[in-house]
Amino acid sequence: MSQDHSLNPETMPAEPEKATLEGKNKFFGLWFFLGGETVLFASLFGTYLALKNSTAGGPTSNDLFGLELVFLMTILLLTSSLTSVYAMYHMKNNEFKKMQLWLGITALLGLGFLACEIYEFAHYITDYGFTFRSSAFGSAFYTLVSFHGGHVIFGLSWLIALMVRNAKRGLNLYNAPKFNTFSLYWHFIDVVWVFIFTVVYLMGKVV
Repeated sequence: MSQDHSLNPETMPAEPEKATLEGKNKFFGLWFFLGGETVLFASLFGTYLALKNSTAGGPTSNDLFGLELVFLMTILLLTSSLTSVYAMYHMKNNEFKKMQLWLGITALLGLGFLACEIYEFAHYITDYGFTFRSSAFGSAFYTLVSFHGGHVIFGLSWLIALMVRNAKRGLNLYNAPKFNTFSLYWHFIDVVWVFIFTVVYLMGKVV
C-alpha cells in the first residue's frame, strides 16, 4: 500500500521538508554535496588569485571590468535568493500557489542574471578580444565565472523541472524536501557569487 504524503493544513508538520526520513536524508545529503562544491570553488579561487596578473600583455582586470553591470548582476542574484526565502515561507504555510509564484520570480531573476553574464562575456570578446586563450588570466577568469554560471543554469533547470512536474500535484511530504533542497542550493550559488563579486571584480578594480 502506498503511503499518503499529502499535506492537510490542519495537521501539517512545522517542517514538512524534514517530516520524513527521506526528507532528512535529502537535507543532509545536500550539505555533503555542497561541502565538495565548496572545495572545488576554493581551488578555482586560488588558481584565479595566482594567475590574475598573468595577462601576457593583454587587457587587465582594471581595463575590462565595469562595475555597473556587475552591480546589476549582484542585485538580480541576491534578490532571487530573497524571493526563494519567500517561497519557502509559503511552503511551510502550505500555500502552494504563492510558493510557485515566488519560485517563478526567482527563476526570472536567475535568467536575468544569466543574460547579463552572457552580455558581459560577449562584450569582453568582441570589444577587447579577451577570450579563454588570451592569457592565463583569461583562462582562470572564464573558468571560475563560467563554472559558477553553469551552477546557475543547473539550478534554474532544476527549479523549472520541479515547478512543471509538481504544478498539478500541490505540496506534499514527498516534494516539499525537493523544493527545500533547491532553495538551499540556490543560496549556496548566491554566496559564491558574493565572493566572486568581491575577489574578482572589486579587487580587480582596486588592486
